[in-house]
Amino acid sequence: MTDLQPKHGFWFHFLDVFLNIVVIVAIVAGIRSFLVSPFQVEGNSMVETLEDKEYIIINKLAYILGEPHRGDVVVFRPPNDPKKYYVKRVIGEPGDTVIIKEGYVYVRKQGEQELQQLDETGYLTVTNEGHTYKHPPSSGDKSPAEYDVPAGRYFLLGDNRQGSLDSRSFLVNAKPEPYVASTDIKGRVWFIALPITRIQALEPPSYGL
Repeated sequence: MTDLQPKHGFWFHFLDVFLNIVVIVAIVAGIRSFLVSPFQVEGNSMVETLEDKEYIIINKLAYILGEPHRGDVVVFRPPNDPKKYYVKRVIGEPGDTVIIKEGYVYVRKQGEQELQQLDETGYLTVTNEGHTYKHPPSSGDKSPAEYDVPAGRYFLLGDNRQGSLDSRSFLVNAKPEPYVASTDIKGRVWFIALPITRIQALEPPSYGL
């Protein structure tokens, strides 16, 4: 005995394809909104960690479930231009005091008295190590600059210390605004996706503070 399958018309197949497309689009939108999202790097502010025109994948879920940590490379909306996305490294966490002096970065963690120099040898090039200056970044000005990071905000620097527009330089209404709200940090850079020769995951450094 032969089983007979009901025949379906054009509109049934059209609706079937349409619903499949809707489901796929919804899944992709959900992934991009809550899990991961691709970005293209613009500029050289993170050289050599990230280079111009590279494609990166950011992990959004990391900051839905937790908070940014020192050393994370993050994508965020800067206070001076909230319509754009920047990529920098978290240096100061809420409650920290960050001091830039003599070309180096120092941190006093919340509730502690000791000021400790950050060991940034793992990601700064020879050109940038020992050459972190106050605004403007390429000034060579080694005099101290101190930043007290408020609750719910972060202090961020680019790895290309002499060529990065970051917390040292952000201005709002012509006044310094060095801190980025946690709500404006959209995700942690998970890995470099393209070019193929640069594919690698980004692991945050261990400062030992």
